[in-house]
Amino acid sequence: MEIKSGHSSPVMTDSPPISNSRLTIRQNRLPCSSAAFSENNNLLLTVPRKKTGILDDVKSCGWLDAMKSSSPPPAILNKDSISSDASYREWTQLKYPSALTSFEKITSFAKGKRIALFLDYDGTLSPIVEEPDCAYMSSAMRTAVQNVAKYFPTAIISGRSRDKVYEFVGLSELYYAGSHGMDIMSPAGESLNHEHLSRTVSVNEQGKDVNLFQPASEFLPMIDKVLCSLVEITKDIKGVKVEDNKFCISVHYRNVEEKNWTLVAQRVDYVIRTYPKLRLTHGRKVLEIRPVIDWDKGKAVTFLLESLGLNNCDDVLPIYVGDDRTDEDAFKVLRDGPNHGYGVLVSAVPKDTNAFYSLRDPSEVMEFLKSLVTWKRSMV
Repeated sequence: MEIKSGHSSPVMTDSPPISNSRLTIRQNRLPCSSAAFSENNNLLLTVPRKKTGILDDVKSCGWLDAMKSSSPPPAILNKDSISSDASYREWTQLKYPSALTSFEKITSFAKGKRIALFLDYDGTLSPIVEEPDCAYMSSAMRTAVQNVAKYFPTAIISGRSRDKVYEFVGLSELYYAGSHGMDIMSPAGESLNHEHLSRTVSVNEQGKDVNLFQPASEFLPMIDKVLCSLVEITKDIKGVKVEDNKFCISVHYRNVEEKNWTLVAQRVDYVIRTYPKLRLTHGRKVLEIRPVIDWDKGKAVTFLLESLGLNNCDDVLPIYVGDDRTDEDAFKVLRDGPNHGYGVLVSAVPKDTNAFYSLRDPSEVMEFLKSLVTWKRSMV
């Protein structure tokens, strides 16, 4: 697989101990001055904009509308709830059937195949919460993931930093891909065998060797500077949270009043428009800044399948379960690429998706994982 990052080959580096959370600014950053942004908030809104600025793209592509559409207001009237339920039933019956009601069909196709399981974290293994720092998974879900990993190679692929996801999940037998797949770690004792990299080893908090793959390491100094600037420039907007995800930055506006969402987008644009090597993407109530490299969750799935020796094999069935827009890259890879498999969208509302199946919420995800374990045990 070719990785287009401006260099002939990907860069791999050792990582700090896994127990260190990256939700706060790392201590080795240079301090930033708030003077650059002025005490007058309106000054930021009158700064001349380049025609090619991110905010112009946001406007032309409906980004602000997308910010609103990702946060639909809850149904107030009972008739709205009834209508919503009816639409959801129609969506699952005609387009994206439930992976639970279709479980027999899935396992029938999986018979004689090796399943590789890929899971998003937020909204999939844990519920979406108001405070990103508190997105803990239940002990029951952790047990379900641990059990399924006994039978199938299992990876968590998240936009969060790898360290933070590992902190939330706490299972050393999994593969972890943080920062939308830009920071991949093997389980202790397992190697990431891939034609594009040699064995690169780090030591985890238990003192065991793990393999790392980090194709965007060259961007870390730039991301550090942008993170510092974003924290400073948004600190006066109530409810904004800037999250350090190592190889990407998440600007959460879940707790920001809707009237201030435009201001959030403008502030983010003001900071990153001078960084052409960074791009702005959109998730569920979050704006994300990522390096401009040919890499996403779909590429991470392909990379892991190749590393596991499961790429382009007729007897392999990859399954990816996720809830966010960024998971669509992985769904598309499994639908259209050589590694044919099933994408499963976690959503309680009808959406267009590249997935084949659906699940309503994390509780149904847990039931699906338990069903996989029961089915596999019955095959032994």
